[in-house]
Amino acid sequence: MNNIDTEFVDIPLCVDLDGTLIAGDTLLDATLIAIKRKPFILLFIPFWIIKGKLFFKEKIHEIAEPDYSTLVFRDEVLEFVEAEKFKGRMIVLATASSQKIAEKIADELGIFDLVLGSGNGVNLRSSNKKDKLVELFGEKGFDYIGDSFADIEVFRVARKSYLAYPSKNVLLKAKAIGNLENCFETKSELIKHILKEIRIYQWVKNILIFLPILLAHIIPIGEYAIKLVLAFLSFSFVASSVYVLNDLLDISSDRQHPTKKNRPFASGELSVKIGFLLFHLLLILGFVSALILLPSEFNIILLVYFILTTFYSFYLKRVYVVDILILSLLYTLRLIAGAAAVDVLISPWLIAFSVFIFISLACIKRYTELYSMNTGNVEQVSGRGYLVDDINLIKTIGVNSGLMSILVFILYVNSKEVLVLYKHPIYLYIVAFFLLYWIIRMWFIAVRGKMTDDPIVFTLRDKTGLFIFALIVLIVLGASL
Repeated sequence: MNNIDTEFVDIPLCVDLDGTLIAGDTLLDATLIAIKRKPFILLFIPFWIIKGKLFFKEKIHEIAEPDYSTLVFRDEVLEFVEAEKFKGRMIVLATASSQKIAEKIADELGIFDLVLGSGNGVNLRSSNKKDKLVELFGEKGFDYIGDSFADIEVFRVARKSYLAYPSKNVLLKAKAIGNLENCFETKSELIKHILKEIRIYQWVKNILIFLPILLAHIIPIGEYAIKLVLAFLSFSFVASSVYVLNDLLDISSDRQHPTKKNRPFASGELSVKIGFLLFHLLLILGFVSALILLPSEFNIILLVYFILTTFYSFYLKRVYVVDILILSLLYTLRLIAGAAAVDVLISPWLIAFSVFIFISLACIKRYTELYSMNTGNVEQVSGRGYLVDDINLIKTIGVNSGLMSILVFILYVNSKEVLVLYKHPIYLYIVAFFLLYWIIRMWFIAVRGKMTDDPIVFTLRDKTGLFIFALIVLIVLGASL
């Protein structure tokens, strides 16, 4: 692999790896896998980086390597390189990734005559890569395909340069050199991909923040409205930051999933670098306004929510049963946070009801995943602690939890507390009937394989579900008047 064929036809074509031949970055992919395996290395990473990029690479690769089976190749670039190989050109992989990783990827593709990677104290990037290629082929003695500012130095000494999906600034600098032959690029849809990644449609779950004040029969206007909207946005931004973190950590397993492989990071539509920036930006947006304008109790709950969801992303989601309980708790925390934001008491009955009904909905979510795996003849859900054989047990737990939530609701209707808030509490039995119908119907949909989304998001897109909740609202109003 490392011997140069001096009889190559035409000028050799040298190809960069990260961001050029593949959509991602092998070092960042390996770093995420390493963090997921050993979260404590987050304490050491800053010190490794201080010692230099090559040292950082070596330490990360002692723990993890990228998942070669899930790398996302740039089809347009790969097809071009393969076509040039077919013409008889010498094809060289020249990358800042470690020599070991570069050779494994090259062996997988089988199109490279020479592999040049980082090692022996040299980080093969920018001027180092330029010097190596000039040493081997001479100035203007090779063509080069790259994608970033680090490749500009190489473009200056190449005969012809090719750009792969560059930023506007990189494109301008490459054009100024005067040897740009072609640019592989697609229409930029960065904002679209970011909106898809932060999952704004999932923010609808945070409407639960408004429920405690409504159930306390207080109209959310004025200061109440401002605080609740801020609380809603804070939870939404923090939740989205965790979605980003979760997708970064799950990049390898998502690429093997039948639907999650289309997520922006897994598909290569968004780079991991953008992911790191997006995570921190959302986290800042979530906490800053809350710390300034909302009560300390709310901020404590928001912090607990973030810690729990982060711990869930790193570990708890892989622990069967515990993950379902945590999902239920995260929903319930939204209710508690809503009460804390406007300083209203939250009923213990509401907390008990929410725990059971959200356990049922969490089970629907897991059941749906197991159902899709079962139809795909996969024995275990990737990144989860469940086997396909657990599907019936999940269904049993979920249905029973849903029924228990109705029991809690009926006990509440018979309690003394309900007489303080409702003039006609007997109407609430009708609410119990509709809730029971809704839960049973949701499970029928899941068992028939028709649940296509998170249960709450699904309900908000389901005409029957929306009609049921509209009726419930009218009945509750009637019971109050």
